[in-house]
Amino acid sequence: MNEEKRELILAFESSCDETSVAVIENGNKILSNVIATQINSQRRFGGVVPEVASRHHIEQVTICLADALQRAQVDYQDLDAVAVTYGPGLVGALLVGVTAAKAVAFAHNLPLIPVNHMAGHIYAARFRGKIEFPALALLVSGGHTELVYLKKPNSYQIIGETRDDAAGEAYDKIGRVLGIDYPAGKKIDELAHQGKDTFDFPRAMLKDDNFDFSFSGLKSAFINTVHHAEQVNQQLNQADLAASFQQSVIDVLVAKTMHALQQYPVKQLILAGGVAANTGLRDALSAVMKKKHPDVSLLKAPLSLCGDNAAMIGAAGHVAFRAGKRADLSLNADPSLEFDWITQ
Repeated sequence: MNEEKRELILAFESSCDETSVAVIENGNKILSNVIATQINSQRRFGGVVPEVASRHHIEQVTICLADALQRAQVDYQDLDAVAVTYGPGLVGALLVGVTAAKAVAFAHNLPLIPVNHMAGHIYAARFRGKIEFPALALLVSGGHTELVYLKKPNSYQIIGETRDDAAGEAYDKIGRVLGIDYPAGKKIDELAHQGKDTFDFPRAMLKDDNFDFSFSGLKSAFINTVHHAEQVNQQLNQADLAASFQQSVIDVLVAKTMHALQQYPVKQLILAGGVAANTGLRDALSAVMKKKHPDVSLLKAPLSLCGDNAAMIGAAGHVAFRAGKRADLSLNADPSLEFDWITQ
């Protein structure tokens, strides 16, 4: 039996506040995945400041590149292609990764693969197991909350998305109200497991016959509850607040996903994105899938790859590379990039 040809992709990710470079073999094996995070720098601002993020990327990208090649024990002549996130994200941050990737591709005569950041999140699951098509992906991150139907590899159709705040944004905003440092998601998840859903916050759009989400009303209800308590000098249990907020988010995400599975028969449900690391969401989705859709496999992105990283870009880049997707040196950052729906 002929062995699969070894394909090595060098991948860049710089869409927000992580500078990352990875070397990926055959789309599902990580040879290196270097991540330089900016959390400590951005925490003092309570969120990501684009100009600060861009400067950090400039400082770190060549360091991460050299480190990634060294850890993978490969050189430029071993590579088959260069993949890079070109959107969506912060335009200045994206430009750093795009420029670096174009420089490497040009200098070493390598194909350049443009990758949608959200596709990267989906294909992070490829490091946990094989993706079976057709599939449905629940993408839950800081800037996006989407349900994406995948008819085949490199094909994406958004069937539902948030109309206002993404789930991750809501976590960070209520985290500030609770006095929790950015990023707040992990700490709120931990706090939620110590409390109970006693506040009965709203579950928006549950009865609507669509797959869209809304978390702005939940955020407002939470903030109003806390502010009113402060005005009347009432002490609220922070663990119960966190648990009530998180349960509302989980109920909406799970209900909308189940609704989508009824109308889009698939072989697999993929959970990915930064908020996919939330243990409450992972546990709830696992339980309801076993009960309501035991014939649909649940593939969750590895916890270590739920956040932004270049390994996931390499995995998505592999799929795009195999599909013949290429970019030339005119490739530019596209901060508002959306999925191209391929129907063929």
